[in-house]
Amino acid sequence: MNQGRICALLLIAAVLVGCSSSGHRAPIVERGAAARKGVVAVEQAQKKPTREKDWRPEVHVVQKGDTLYSIAFNYGFDYHELAELNAIKDPRVISIGQEIRLFPGRQNASSSAAAETRTSEPPIKDQPKLVKYPYSEAAMAQIGKVQEAPKPRPAAIAKVETKPRPVVTTPVVSSDDSDDSEEAELDWSMPAEGKLIGSFSESANRKGIDIAGKLGQPVVASAPGKVVYSGSGLRGYGKLVIIKHNKTYLSAYAHNDQVLVKEGQSVNRGQKIATMGNTDADQVKLHFEVRRFGKPVDPAKYLPSGKS
Repeated sequence: MNQGRICALLLIAAVLVGCSSSGHRAPIVERGAAARKGVVAVEQAQKKPTREKDWRPEVHVVQKGDTLYSIAFNYGFDYHELAELNAIKDPRVISIGQEIRLFPGRQNASSSAAAETRTSEPPIKDQPKLVKYPYSEAAMAQIGKVQEAPKPRPAAIAKVETKPRPVVTTPVVSSDDSDDSEEAELDWSMPAEGKLIGSFSESANRKGIDIAGKLGQPVVASAPGKVVYSGSGLRGYGKLVIIKHNKTYLSAYAHNDQVLVKEGQSVNRGQKIATMGNTDADQVKLHFEVRRFGKPVDPAKYLPSGKS
């Protein structure tokens, strides 16, 4: 009995020695290192800049005091495009409560989808109506003739060979116009020389910066683009020039004495567009704004450092 126990113990000891000498160990999971890697990944993701989405609605309802010029300015559009999109012949004439579409094709998408759904539904066919006849030998004979009559052969169905429709691709037209990119990098410069007398403040509703100067001194385009407005139709801005740089940004130059550019004209960075004045202002100055999707942003973030 003792010999059997001794043999069993020796066998167990041999198995344990063999397992330890095989070199296979249970994997060690470094949970602390994995957790640290996860924290680093989250921190790196948080550091990446996030782009603000386009906040603009599809339709603007005209309120009291609105003009097509102000609507286009506040949403970052060319008023000519809004007038054409909404079939407005005279941009000076809009009415309170009127809906101004801001984007082409967005509203028609739902209606066209609904129309396509309606046309795709199969037509409902009327079933043949049953007619009751009184029983008679003549009626039975007539029914027998109808049943014995040869059934008309179905018309031969022509086989239509369906060919796959060619895929039509719209070519991408490359151009030097910065409107082709929503977030194109722009090389901004100071719009005028002078002393900064007013800074941007969202809380105080100061939508740009004010630069004091001399009457008649040059006002230049801060970045290349197209003139989308030139006139004095926006209250509080005097003689105003608005330049659209791409699908995202536009800039405004207010209180000018003389405007030297026309609507639709393309301008380069540093090109003279007006002379400084005091129209609708208490002193000679340039009020300069930068707008992203029509929303005023701090021009100091875009202008050369140390000059604003």
